[in-house]
Amino acid sequence: MILKEKPWIWRVPFLMLLIGLSIWAIRRHQENGVDMSTSWQKNEGAVFGTIYHATYQANKNLKAELEAALDSVNNSLSMFNPNSTLSKVNANSDMTSDSLLNVVFTLAQKVSQATDGAFDVTVAPLVNAWGFGYKNGALPDSLQVDSLKSLVGWQRIHIANNKVKKDDDRMVMDFSAIAKGFGCDVVANMFRRHGVKNFMIEIGGEVVVEGVNHKGKAWRVGVNKPVEEDSTGINNELEDVLELTNQAMATSGNYRNFYTTEDGKRIAHTIDPHTGYPVQHSILSATVLAPSCAEADAFATSFMVMGLEKAKEVLKVQKQLKVFLIYAEGEENKVYQTIK
Repeated sequence: MILKEKPWIWRVPFLMLLIGLSIWAIRRHQENGVDMSTSWQKNEGAVFGTIYHATYQANKNLKAELEAALDSVNNSLSMFNPNSTLSKVNANSDMTSDSLLNVVFTLAQKVSQATDGAFDVTVAPLVNAWGFGYKNGALPDSLQVDSLKSLVGWQRIHIANNKVKKDDDRMVMDFSAIAKGFGCDVVANMFRRHGVKNFMIEIGGEVVVEGVNHKGKAWRVGVNKPVEEDSTGINNELEDVLELTNQAMATSGNYRNFYTTEDGKRIAHTIDPHTGYPVQHSILSATVLAPSCAEADAFATSFMVMGLEKAKEVLKVQKQLKVFLIYAEGEENKVYQTIK
């Protein structure tokens, strides 16, 4: 008798192999924080005079919630929205604060104290006088600078019981050096409330990342090479690429936001609150990693004001910070970093 071959017998090992590989692949994706059953979303739009980009893993598109979160920041902190809380405080028409302004003001005060006033949200009159704010005109002379300095001083504005008090009614606050970072934090918190584990939110170069990207790997964020001739931002050549997860990052630099006077003098947008003049030192850009993007944003601005050596002194105390500082030494650009 001739026995017929049972075709299913040879298939069993093959099926077991397929099942094993599938289980391994699923576990690997789960270990990397990627659930293959959940899709990825991308949103972008205009905000704070720049563009935001968001990439996140969620079955629901959260653009409406995202932009509502950003609107709440704009309605609180914008100097250009006449109905914002900050605009009313600056105009002395309503000195009532709100929860977002309270949070940002408290953080700004802590950074001001930590940097010996290098970060100062009351510096707006000087920023405007040098042509980088909401007013433009002839550059100030030394008498005008000295006069405007009387309106600057982070210790001269106070918030208590949701009421803002100024030592001088002419003083105004400008949170533009922290608002984009804070906006990233507000969106990140919105994602967390919706159970989103893997996301990236970027607003004008300030970034918060959490979890992993769609490949199950750390997010890759570039640090632009400071090219002085590239004031338009067209050149996006990278100095380095950082691999980040569960981190906030912000960058401040003078290599794009500047102008040149008729006599060829280069005026940078970072104003030293102590002197009243644009900073003149070797740091070209300051990239800071911190637990929150608002904190990273504020310290990045501070380091641009302070310069390399003073920044190093602050870093000895503020151990939660990591930096990637690009500075000029002679004709070469060099990097001081504590990230890698």
